[in-house]
Amino acid sequence: MFQCGGIVIGTAALSPKWSDIMKINETITLEELKPKIDRVFELAGPKILAIEKNWDPADGTPVFTVEGKYTTRGWTEWTQGFQFGCSILQFDATGEEQFLEIGRSNTVQHMASHVSHIGVHDHGFNNISTYGNLRRLMLQGRIPQNQSELDFYELALKVSGAVQAARWTDIQDGLGFIHSFNGPHSLFSDTIRSLRILCLAHQLGHSLMGENDDSISLLGRAIRHAQATARFNVYYGEGRDSYDVSGRVVHESIFNTKDGNYRCPSTQQGYSPFSTWTRGLAWCLCGYPEQLEFFETVAEEDVAPFAELGLFKSECLRAATVTAEFIIEHSCTDGIPYWDTGAPGVERMDDAYGCKSDPNNRFEPVDSSAAAIYAQGYYRLGKHLGSMGDAQAGRYRQAALTLADTLFSFPYLSDDFGHQGLLLHSVYHKPNGWDHIPEGSTVPNGESSLWGDYHLMEFAVLLKRELEGLPYLTFFSS
Repeated sequence: MFQCGGIVIGTAALSPKWSDIMKINETITLEELKPKIDRVFELAGPKILAIEKNWDPADGTPVFTVEGKYTTRGWTEWTQGFQFGCSILQFDATGEEQFLEIGRSNTVQHMASHVSHIGVHDHGFNNISTYGNLRRLMLQGRIPQNQSELDFYELALKVSGAVQAARWTDIQDGLGFIHSFNGPHSLFSDTIRSLRILCLAHQLGHSLMGENDDSISLLGRAIRHAQATARFNVYYGEGRDSYDVSGRVVHESIFNTKDGNYRCPSTQQGYSPFSTWTRGLAWCLCGYPEQLEFFETVAEEDVAPFAELGLFKSECLRAATVTAEFIIEHSCTDGIPYWDTGAPGVERMDDAYGCKSDPNNRFEPVDSSAAAIYAQGYYRLGKHLGSMGDAQAGRYRQAALTLADTLFSFPYLSDDFGHQGLLLHSVYHKPNGWDHIPEGSTVPNGESSLWGDYHLMEFAVLLKRELEGLPYLTFFSS
């Protein structure tokens, strides 16, 4: 007998096998998924209201659940925008005014500190999810036009973009990056999705003012950060080190801040610098297609001072496609990954990837939040490639729909209204032991996170809008 995700299912093998890959459903359609998409919002509404009713802001920002109740965990303030953003997305999907009011009033009351927060790399998470979504809905006519309210949202987004861009480290070859909360030496893969705030602030006509009234381009810093991440955090099978596998992503790259030289890979939340933490991988798959979408709207002459537009888009597309392929090869057959591809328990399974995911396995936790981010990345990548007439477009779109079919179903979608989370089996920080392990289990499972819930809802909103023929969901909608 052998173990597949901890379940005995067949004849034993003498050594670990990596014999299968994500099974992309080539026939499932968006229309077939409509009941499951609707079910996401039927379940999300009562959970959002439960958090709003029971959460005391004095306790800090909710981060993840423990035994079904949202709790805080002080490390970096990056999840409050997801808390209120979920309400705004619920309104987007259902038109129920109470959720708009929850999102809008809490944005005004609680999000100002996130706009001016100089200590984090997370502005694109907190402020696009709140001010950005509210602006988008107003511009699309979903909420009444109010110029002073729109000006308020846009001012917040401009300031947030400039504050994020100011968190900057120059490195070799004229590149640079928004450094993580870990310090000026630290380039996180997560931050590729914070570039949205620089891009949107640039679109709104803003720049970062520096010493001697130097006007620093937010677009230029977005380009250079995207290039640095693609060159140092994403691997292409070119022999950079002994673990250079095409599509592998390192959570963190370390630089010498004296001379700007790259030093080594590292990680904060992954198993090791030479394995792949799957949520960091997910940020790259999602972030680069979003950049490709945005730069389709940018004039070549605006990019020219910083890069050749065609070459830059090629770099972004290359990073997106190699990560997309790596995920297909390093996920369970239903598309769900383990929290890290190199986690030691994965090696103990006889065929870790040759069956559907098992959140209750004995060896290593899965991370559904990474899968929710994957799903949106696949859809955006497929749509972008489709606009180019690329034959791979359909494959990635079907990968996204396959993940939707998995994530919008048991055991990942929570239909327990006593549980405040929407997406179950999310992992935050396995190395630090922060994730709840239920009695009788050996690995974290059964809990949710605000980023997991938000990205599940954001993906469901994207699909719902596609079904209904509404404007395509982008952060830069105008």
